[in-house]
Amino acid sequence: MYRNVVEGLVMEAKKEKRWYRNLKKFMRLFIKKTEFVYVGDKFPSGSLIMSNHEGTKAPLAWELYGDVPVRFWGNEEMNSGLKRLYRYQTKVFYHGKLHWNIHLARLFCLLAAPLTHMFYQGIKPISIRAGFNLKQTINETIECVKERKENIVIFPEDSTKGYLEVLEGFHSGFIILCERCLREGIDLPIVIGYFRKSDKKYILDEPVLYSVLKAKYQTKEELAQALCDRCNELGQMFKDK
Repeated sequence: MYRNVVEGLVMEAKKEKRWYRNLKKFMRLFIKKTEFVYVGDKFPSGSLIMSNHEGTKAPLAWELYGDVPVRFWGNEEMNSGLKRLYRYQTKVFYHGKLHWNIHLARLFCLLAAPLTHMFYQGIKPISIRAGFNLKQTINETIECVKERKENIVIFPEDSTKGYLEVLEGFHSGFIILCERCLREGIDLPIVIGYFRKSDKKYILDEPVLYSVLKAKYQTKEELAQALCDRCNELGQMFKDK
């Protein structure tokens, strides 16, 4: 009975508008299906999934072909008005991280920004806010996990040099969320995932409780790097021979 209640809460939280369902159907005509591969058992509802980003490819794979409902953490700029979104996509994403020519990025984003804005209205991500306002992000996330048993997907990789096939590190900000959850009586199951664009596989590790990881590593930096290393290991699994 408990499981039915939880699944009902998750499905209610994930309820989508018809226009968005139709948009995803249209996008599936052009975006190849992703295979989700689990190293062990599937993770329970209310897990924290940490993954590489691969530009727009990993979030799209989750949203179009994921077999469990999720909520994303997304940059506040991407979840804002169209003008601010355009500036962020042009300067930070396509030019800064994907290393596009700035003029090409500006031209492309005249089309991409309105489509991205529409897509974000459908997925309803939790905005990552800076500084003191991060508290609002944490509070909203805890509500999603505690009240609706939603799975949260974040992309903590250090993308200073762009989105690399072999990740160099994870930012440790997610530990703030995990610690707050502990104080709320929630021991988050953490799941590491790696999206491999070469063969459209999303490899997902077995869940590990945050308390177990916290006891194993002395500093937050060591913990974050260990999870990043595991992400890279997943990227080498289940390759076609």
